[in-house]
Amino acid sequence: MDVSQRSAVPAFEVMRILDRVAELRAQGRDVVSLCAGEPSGGAPAAVHARAERIHAERADLGYTPALGVRQLREAVAAHYGRWYGLDVDPSRVAITTGSSGAFLLAFLAAFDVGDRVALARPGYPAYRNILRALGCEVVEIDCGPAERFQPTPEALEAAARSGPLAGLVLASPANPTGTMVRRPDLERLSTWCHEHGVRLVSDEIYHGITYPEDPADPDARGVCAWEVGDAAGDGPGRSAVVVSSFSKYWGMTGWRLGWALVPDDLVDAVDALAGNVALCPPTPAQLAAVAAFTEESYTEADARVAEFAATRSLLLDRLDRLGWGNVAPADGAFYLYADLGDRLGAASDSSAWCADLLEEEGVAVVPGADFDGVNGGRYVRLSLAAGRAAVAEAVERIVAFQARR
Repeated sequence: MDVSQRSAVPAFEVMRILDRVAELRAQGRDVVSLCAGEPSGGAPAAVHARAERIHAERADLGYTPALGVRQLREAVAAHYGRWYGLDVDPSRVAITTGSSGAFLLAFLAAFDVGDRVALARPGYPAYRNILRALGCEVVEIDCGPAERFQPTPEALEAAARSGPLAGLVLASPANPTGTMVRRPDLERLSTWCHEHGVRLVSDEIYHGITYPEDPADPDARGVCAWEVGDAAGDGPGRSAVVVSSFSKYWGMTGWRLGWALVPDDLVDAVDALAGNVALCPPTPAQLAAVAAFTEESYTEADARVAEFAATRSLLLDRLDRLGWGNVAPADGAFYLYADLGDRLGAASDSSAWCADLLEEEGVAVVPGADFDGVNGGRYVRLSLAAGRAAVAEAVERIVAFQARR
């Protein structure tokens, strides 16, 4: 028997590279990995302490409601009041198995087979792969340096000429580029979507990991799609699905816990789907994650963001030595997305360049083809999450590698 056509999606290149990194390290090789978007340090201390108490007290770790425990949903809602001044009803918060679970539920609830859903290219590959596996038509919007790697209403208008759009997936800060959508631009995009009946799915998992020129700027942590329009819930922003996660700002990747802010018209559908797809998110992670919203945890997470900022500055200061071409602004997240330019050398594309770099110098970075199947053959993505020492060492090895080519 054959496998389904819907499963014919490419594997996530990052995971394949991580497998090779593990193999090389098992052979005794010293490998510097700037591959995964995984903050070092793990969960905040208060989350670990709460998890220890939960297990020591042999708390009930059975199933929870499909959309998560009330206490955590209330804590997430309060977080939106703290960061954005939003009044969010906890019943509109869906706790999910990572942000990946939130995207799956949102796409299932909002889009039908054959619906056309737009997204930026370059962009996170799981968006298009999940959508295609669900039978949607992915409409990639070519977004280069001139657009700061983000879509515009004009680009959406052009895409809609080939057929109506059902959705737009927007990421700010974006992966792999780190670019952010400013408030006026988000308002234009949100309004365009609202007026054209297009469901906006706003990926905000990197909110809080930003590098503003003015830290006092009220939008410094990022602008939430639900801030657009009437705060009472009648504006265009409240028709969006907002996706976020504990994985990045709080460093809780392996806890597999995320959430979505769900518009009124999708709540029942998301609830029903969640109960069938996963029953509920991981119970121990839910109970422990309440402590992510303590003052202690916010302080710890902000300190790590400061470390990301220092690592980013270190790398930007060394760009001249690397001699690469166009570099995305990296307003947020913890990546650098860069055109290799002349440094591509004799390599056929950035995938070959990255493979050679890993084998020869023990440095793992991700080729741009994972994020952009058209122009990504010249680009690479570096993750800053490994820290300053790792990035500094990686730069020295890359310079040496390029000098031999």
